Amino acid sequence: MKPVITCIQLDIKFGDPAFNYQQVEEKVAVAVEKDNPAIIVLPELWTTGYDLTRLDVIADEKGEKTKQFLSQLAKKYHVNIIGGSVAKKMQDNVTNTMYIMNNQGEFVHEYSKLHLFKLMDEHHYLTAGTAKGLFEINGIKSAGVICYDIRFPEWIRAHTTKGAEILFVVAEWPLPRLNHWRTLLLSRAIENQCYVVACNRSGSDPNNEFAGHSMIIDPWGTIIAEADENTGFISAEIDVETVKQVRGQIPVFEDRLPDYYK
Repeated sequence: MKPVITCIQLDIKFGDPAFNYQQVEEKVAVAVEKDNPAIIVLPELWTTGYDLTRLDVIADEKGEKTKQFLSQLAKKYHVNIIGGSVAKKMQDNVTNTMYIMNNQGEFVHEYSKLHLFKLMDEHHYLTAGTAKGLFEINGIKSAGVICYDIRFPEWIRAHTTKGAEILFVVAEWPLPRLNHWRTLLLSRAIENQCYVVACNRSGSDPNNEFAGHSMIIDPWGTIIAEADENTGFISAEIDVETVKQVRGQIPVFEDRLPDYYK
């Protein structure tokens, strides 16, 4: 069976986790009713937005509330959830962390953003992760990365050389760089011969206007679903056999010469 994937493109309320938890709960219910997806994807920092100066107050302590919240939703609707990312507060730092839950509500993996975006002051308030975003969901080898990570093709390739067939990207990508967003995502799909499922936010905060344009791209680089700049949903059916076909037809991974790339 070919799974349907849905991205929920939210207008995140700045610095208001209570509101944002509520709207995610409501929109997941709508997404399930609308398209019955196997996998739902949320955007980056969906609990707080970029209210970085108040993360010591509004970040999720050890990520426990978010993990429980996503687990309950996944179990209730029997849907796998790529939980965007949230500000996770630990004793000495805060990370920008993605949680993945399977359709039984079981924790699968977490990934904390490696590349911090200094133009939005992330390095002043967040600590970078160190582990890869590799996991398996719905029986599919996958990887999760966060926003600025897509500008680093070496980091993406570190996941696809380990077998990832879907790259899940969650983001708060600004509108002025919409062209970069679309071009980078298309490039990552083509060069890695994988599906790219990218969930961005919509709307604005006190300092930024965001691009929306969540996208689902196949391994040939064909856009099979794309949102506009408004709040909403995109869904598409994917076939991981296409990944194998493309990689077999143009054997990029076999023809790599990594000894020369050092």
